[in-house]
Formats: sequence, C-alpha cells, structure tokens
Amino acid sequence: MKKKIVVLASGNGSNAERIITFFRENGLAEVTLVITNNPKAGVLERCHRLEVNTMVASRDDFYNNQLIFNKLKNIHPDLIVLAGFLWLIPAEIIRAFRDRIINIHPALLPAYGGKGMYGHHVHEAVIAAKEEKSGITIHFVNEKYDQGDILFQADTLITPDDTPESLAEKIHQLEYRYFPEIIESLL
Repeated sequence: MKKKIVVLASGNGSNAERIITFFRENGLAEVTLVITNNPKAGVLERCHRLEVNTMVASRDDFYNNQLIFNKLKNIHPDLIVLAGFLWLIPAEIIRAFRDRIINIHPALLPAYGGKGMYGHHVHEAVIAAKEEKSGITIHFVNEKYDQGDILFQADTLITPDDTPESLAEKIHQLEYRYFPEIIESLL
C-alpha cells in the first residue's frame, strides 16, 4: 500500500510539484492532498494540472474550528510536508503527528530562521551579512518557527556577484535535489 503525504504550501508550489512527480515516478507514496492558506497560490494551478486534490484553508480552519486537524486525522498521512508554508502549525496538530511533520528552510539553520524569515527575506539577509555559503535545512516541525530537530542540511557557496535572486536559484536546485530523497528516507 502506498504511503500518504499531505503537503502544505503557501506560494508558487515548485517544491510541491517536485515531490508529487518524484513519488509518482517511484511509486512509494502519493501526495493525497495539498493544503494552502493562499487562494491565489501558484501551487493550486500546479496541482490542478497534475490532478492532485487541493484545499484552501482559512486561519480559522487552522486555529479555531479544527477543520484542518480533523481533515488530517481522517487522512492519517504518513508524513506532512511543509513546502513553503508560512503559518506556524498549531500545537494540537504537532502533538497528533509528532515526528511526522517536516519543513524545508532556505538557509542553514539555526541562522536565518524564525518568524518572517522566508523566501527572499532569507536570501537578502544572507547576502547582506556577506556569508560565504548558504543552503537548505530539512527539519522536524515543533511549536516554534524553524526550531525542530534538524534532519539534513546541504550548502552552496556564495560568490561575490551573487544576488538574492541568483542565490534563490542555487537554493531551489538544492531543494529539488534533496527534499524528495529525504522524504523518501523518512517513509
């Protein structure tokens, strides 16, 4: 029986698409649902094209009326994957799915993590600090932004001519390469 993955995404969805296609090719698992908190997120179009079920959820659905909690309990996913999801996961969901929720962060944690540190904000901060390298961190999700136990890190060198945009592209390549593999190893 195939393992079940639920993906949470807030943006473009390129990592979600990579995860969907990776597991369609290897057959180990299936992304059964993609949940977004953004009704205009690019991930919705990607999922429509790939014929993957989606759900747009409000803040109330996550934090007040238990809609997301109950949906996840009904699906009983083997893994919940945050791929560019910007809200803090409620403690109730974390307790119910302990060590089954992971996130990918576009920097080498513990540096450049926490509330507000996502996407271009991270890359701008890394470049401004004149860091020599950056990378990705895949970690378990706990009750605090970007503070769960680290599962995997990969890095890339930053050159003097890198911009936040060029660094973002380097980070995306690391994400696309390693995120599906780490998910596979957890399953």
